[in-house]
Amino acid sequence: MAIVGAGAAGALVTVQLCEAAARRRVPLDLVLVDPAPEAGRGTAYATTVPEHRLNVPVGGMSCYPDDPGHFRRWLCRHGESTVTAADFASRYRYGSYLADTLGRAVIRAHGTVAVRRLRTRATGCADGTGGRLELRLADGGTLTADSVVLATGPATGAAGWAPAELSASDRFIPHPWKPGALDVVGGSDDVLLVGTGLTAVDLALVLDRPGRTVHALSRGGLLPQPHAVAPLPPVPPPPGLDALPFHRLRRELTRHFAATRRAHGDWRPALDGLRPEIVRLWQGLTDDERAEFLGRDATLWNVHRHRMAPSTAETVARARAARRLRVHAGRVAAVAPGEDGGLIVSLADGRTVRVAWVVDCTGPGLRADAGGDPLWSGLLSDGLAAPGPLGIGVSTDGGRLLDAQRRPERPLFTLGAPRRGELWETTAIPEIRAQAKAVADAVLAPLTAGPRSVRRRPTDQFGLPLSTHAAAAEAFRCGLARVITVRAKAAEPFARATRLDPGFALGHAALALLGHECGADVDVARELADAQRSVRERGDERERSFVDVVTRRIGAHEAGAGAAGDGDKALVDHLGRFPADAFALGVAVPTIAFSGVTDLDGTRALDLVERTAPAYDGHWFHTSLLAFVRQEQGGIEEAGELARAALAAQPASGHAVHALAHVHYESGEHLTGRDWLDGWIGGRGRGAVHRAHFSWHVALHELALDDSAAVRRRWFAQLAPGQVSGVRALIDSGSLLWRARMSRSWTGHVPVDGVLDAVARDLVERPSTAFTALHSAVALTAAGDLPALRRLRTHAAGADPVQREVVVPLCGALEAVLEEEWATAVRELGGLLPSLRRVGGSAAQREVIEETLLYTLVEAGQHDTARRLLEQRLDRRASPLDRRRLAGLGL
Repeated sequence: MAIVGAGAAGALVTVQLCEAAARRRVPLDLVLVDPAPEAGRGTAYATTVPEHRLNVPVGGMSCYPDDPGHFRRWLCRHGESTVTAADFASRYRYGSYLADTLGRAVIRAHGTVAVRRLRTRATGCADGTGGRLELRLADGGTLTADSVVLATGPATGAAGWAPAELSASDRFIPHPWKPGALDVVGGSDDVLLVGTGLTAVDLALVLDRPGRTVHALSRGGLLPQPHAVAPLPPVPPPPGLDALPFHRLRRELTRHFAATRRAHGDWRPALDGLRPEIVRLWQGLTDDERAEFLGRDATLWNVHRHRMAPSTAETVARARAARRLRVHAGRVAAVAPGEDGGLIVSLADGRTVRVAWVVDCTGPGLRADAGGDPLWSGLLSDGLAAPGPLGIGVSTDGGRLLDAQRRPERPLFTLGAPRRGELWETTAIPEIRAQAKAVADAVLAPLTAGPRSVRRRPTDQFGLPLSTHAAAAEAFRCGLARVITVRAKAAEPFARATRLDPGFALGHAALALLGHECGADVDVARELADAQRSVRERGDERERSFVDVVTRRIGAHEAGAGAAGDGDKALVDHLGRFPADAFALGVAVPTIAFSGVTDLDGTRALDLVERTAPAYDGHWFHTSLLAFVRQEQGGIEEAGELARAALAAQPASGHAVHALAHVHYESGEHLTGRDWLDGWIGGRGRGAVHRAHFSWHVALHELALDDSAAVRRRWFAQLAPGQVSGVRALIDSGSLLWRARMSRSWTGHVPVDGVLDAVARDLVERPSTAFTALHSAVALTAAGDLPALRRLRTHAAGADPVQREVVVPLCGALEAVLEEEWATAVRELGGLLPSLRRVGGSAAQREVIEETLLYTLVEAGQHDTARRLLEQRLDRRASPLDRRRLAGLGL
């Protein structure tokens, strides 16, 4: 397969072809034909001028239509950690992104797709033998291909506006983007830019300097409008526009823009909301109506649609204020040589402009062969391509070229600017990336249309089929084994599975889930998008359901209120249909590995585990989950028996160890629990993924034993920053410090600031789950950070129902603690205790709030209430710490 052009369009279609072919296991030989030194940049993104900014925000420039944050994440990984979706990156930076994304796609597809570059131009295309196509190359060679994609970008303008004397002058620069084209312009030479669009703006930035005047001329004398510094959401247009004749369509859109400006103070949301409808509206116009638009409205449309970045607009405004940039309305009528060797440019209205140089900034031509490209000229003259509406671009059937008889006879495709006549809106990355995907699908369709050979699929440990080959299935089983035993580095075998089979949806979904819920070092959005693409192409009902569950759980953070419950429901429903899905069951039951289904109380969790029991037939994994649920219900003795049975079958089972750790704690067996768990951490627990949490359990025993020195040693050795980071630092390290302080077991400075520094600020102040939010509130209270605690409260007020109904009042109660309003803190914390189960986690974890209540009761002087609470705790389990505190209250 040949791709002619390796700029943005060529790079995007190559990325889609490489990744789709690798997912579908379709061998391809791709040849990129382009003389440029680097693929991906083209003309637009080869500029090295830092002031040349994209005219679309970062959030709209991803290579992938189904992964809009990809470019922003790439910038974050490459030195711009604070960039937002609303920022405007440099064009050169974007070229680097395209080149890097292309290179990574080629590497990932290696073994299935072979990619090579021919550093030359395609000068012609003709029919070959057997339905193939033959490209003629500028170096005299030929290339025969089964399919050809013409990703040539916009046609070069022909400068038909220029008088003959100007075209012949050596003071005329017709192609300003050619390397070195502007080097001839002297330091004090005045310049005339013909055209006032984005090209002229870019060149004005390059040429602007003290002592030089840059003139810019166009018929309307209008510069592009700027983007808003703080853009508003799009406002969709009124319905029914596509049924209107053009004069009424124009009137309705004028009203829509005016109404939007009145309502929001800005016209931009109206245009942004109209953008998804533009292609449909354009295709509904007759040729006469399109011609009317081009003659009457196109200029105004372009200056509002193709806008400047805010920083660019500021620079242009400063240059105009200083009179270094002067914008004129008019057209060039004649050009004569000046006495100083420059040019005297006469305008149609009689004015003259004296400059040293004239630069063509009128932009690309509308015709596909406007710049005299022999490839497009030959295709049109030979009848292999047909002009598009009004002669603009070419005609296609969804990107496949129509010939002179309007038939899609050949495997010849195009995308981007050549489709402008039929689409109008087709030159920006959001449109080109969608077309690139469609072209890749069309090219690959005949290669995957035949009947597939039916093979027996490999299975996971629990007998569920896997839509992949044996090697990737083995890697997946290894990852699943690490997940269900709570072992470290589970992401590595899943990543190996997706390298072996890029189209293995479950492998990608597992990685996305581990990154989202367990902090694994993966690109969560990228893996999720790959899972969604792969499962559409190759996945059974169970795999589609699981990917949907992962999508909903990850999407809950962005979607806000209500979304978490939707994801939880989908997970429970999935287990109802596929109870043997151990990965899903481990995610649903809130234990040590995952946050679980947040509204599962002890009864519902037990019901879920019991309903899935027949699918596991006493398997140690299921038994370990049952042990954890039983102890949460208070069935301590039975939970201990179940945990020991699971450990007898699999001594490395982290879930069973975790359940037994809770059994020891809740039964008051602190010495036994401390020694047994400490020994396990130093032995079989060395490979556990959440060793910090097991260390936290040992520290709880030491705290209950009133051994404050041991708690300090444990914290610094196993729970301090450097040993623990991310969400585990927040949940385990931070909460232990607060409990130790509340029980007066930690005196002096409490090093919680280091804990917060080890956690991403977004995770602290904008947590995705109520369980994390509870621990964020505790850590911020321990740090005395009242403003951050209030920001967390604001976030929780707009999040899911559990955060709104539990975390918001918790933050209020902890604010009262920091402000030493003890009576308020006692009242609000006491009222919260019955609803804390809703945040998830274990009773031992949620006990941190009860510890805070005990402290506030003492500070408020409510000793009788504190005494009753301590006595209730001692009735449940022995605790030297609680006995000391009870004794300290006196009679």
